[in-house]
Amino acid sequence: MPQHGTKARLSEAAFALFDERGYEATTVDDITERAGVGRTTFFRAYRSKEEVIFPDHDAVLDAIRTRLAASTPHTALVAVREAARLVLLHYLGEGDLALARYRLTRSVPALRDREIAGTLQYQRVFREYIHTWLGGGENAALRAELMAAAVVTAHNYVLRRWLRGMTDRPEAEFETAIAAALESFAQPSSAEGAIVAFRTTKDLDAVLPALRAVLGEPDDPGLSRDVAQGSRR
Repeated sequence: MPQHGTKARLSEAAFALFDERGYEATTVDDITERAGVGRTTFFRAYRSKEEVIFPDHDAVLDAIRTRLAASTPHTALVAVREAARLVLLHYLGEGDLALARYRLTRSVPALRDREIAGTLQYQRVFREYIHTWLGGGENAALRAELMAAAVVTAHNYVLRRWLRGMTDRPEAEFETAIAAALESFAQPSSAEGAIVAFRTTKDLDAVLPALRAVLGEPDDPGLSRDVAQGSRR
């Protein structure tokens, strides 16, 4: 029997029993009996009963690392966005399995703790990547921590809405949420100049002092006249 087929049978049997008897009352022997396989087969597929609930966690972590590693400093934010999207798409692809897991983690404290620990692992991968991207060192540590937390929070916000049946457009909502999370980090830290376009019928000598005040620069009448004369050429 193919291994992926065996894992699917064991997973289906396990979740069915968790619904019928509860997670704590279901044993590995119960699962193997329902699936029609032996204990040895079970432990070839899963290391524990708990792993049946979170079978692909390590694979998803590897997918995140692979996507981030393929980026350059100029595409770092794109890589972060796409890596977070990979996680969401994985859960959406699980369909009913993701919904069954959500019900279990809400009712079994040990599974809830495991889920939280898994989320922190995702966040750590993002934090380490962002910290390196920002140049490393203590000055980048806090910014990396905040940014990684924002990315994971945006993802989890949309995922929970989908799991609770509050949205049928999770991918579109994700794009909005992740854009909001990354917006402040995408802004340049400083700017050397600004371009301002405006239309007025007033003489430039009258307009420039007010414009310089808006920009936070001291007024220079001589400069105002020079700019005004240059604009008329």
